[in-house]
Amino acid sequence: MIKEHKLMKVVNLYLFLLCFSIGGFCQSGVQPLKKTSEEKTAETLTSGNPVFPGWYADPEIRIFNGQYWIYPTYSARYNEQVFLDAFSSPDLINWTRHERILDTVNVKWAERAVWAPSIVEKGGKYYLFFGANDIQNDQQHGGIGVAVADRPEGPFKDYLGKPLVDKFHNGAQPIDQFVFKDKDGTYYLIYGGWRHCNIARLNNDFTGFVPFKDGTIYKEITPKGYVEGSFMLLKDGKYYFMWSEGGWTGPDYSVAYAVSASPFGPFQRIGKILQQDSTVATGAGHHSVINIPATDNWYIAYHRRPLGETNGNHRETCIDQMFFDRKGFIKPVKITREGVRRMKL
Repeated sequence: MIKEHKLMKVVNLYLFLLCFSIGGFCQSGVQPLKKTSEEKTAETLTSGNPVFPGWYADPEIRIFNGQYWIYPTYSARYNEQVFLDAFSSPDLINWTRHERILDTVNVKWAERAVWAPSIVEKGGKYYLFFGANDIQNDQQHGGIGVAVADRPEGPFKDYLGKPLVDKFHNGAQPIDQFVFKDKDGTYYLIYGGWRHCNIARLNNDFTGFVPFKDGTIYKEITPKGYVEGSFMLLKDGKYYFMWSEGGWTGPDYSVAYAVSASPFGPFQRIGKILQQDSTVATGAGHHSVINIPATDNWYIAYHRRPLGETNGNHRETCIDQMFFDRKGFIKPVKITREGVRRMKL
């Protein structure tokens, strides 16, 4: 019995040291939450969808300093949406979370519902445009704000001390902003909820707007079917205007698009390019797109809801490839569980 007892102690010590050596601990029923970055790099060929854990929505994907960046909405109850996180990756597979790059502690007028960030770099500064407070009329305080930082991971501080857009214009709720840089270097703010979309020309320091020739500041460019989630890209001299349709809490949330020779339209709806797949996920919408420089590789970042999930805020950020046909039309995106292959910049 004494020998058996000593043998068991040796076995237990060996198991403890083995578990410790691999950086973990052994306990019945407990499993690692995810692979380490090193293990994922060595073994994984695709990103998987979602590309990172957690409930995140409305992702804007950008490229800064040789890294991919995603700026999403933290998907929770409105009163809990008081900050923004960001994620960076060298290869679309391994992602690092940068917590609370923006917090309402540093934006005194923002109280809740911090949504749908859009970011640009200009003159060595990073400007983060965001919606806050979900205002329902012109008497409420909130709208679209701007924050600034020296690095893409922040920390971001309130730039204006007040919203950039704080009223309804042409029926558009001041949310879901996207900053578009045209080929001549002009920056435009494209935004709007409640089935209306406006475009406005930003001034050089992003503190306000430059009126158009007719004296107006906000031009409505709403296409048929538009609900929210505006996005624009320029390809082969054509302006592709994209938006979300359907209800954001429902399974039919989706993305459609139009094409024009001008960022002001007119935009005639062509059709949907992103929607649910009953075998993969529902509610696929509110997206953004990047093109890998000097290639014809296009990627679409978007959120979707896991099958069987009924909580409207339970949305995950995913990435899939996007393709154009020979005539320049966008092919319907196939949403996948696999995600995208490794792509270093």
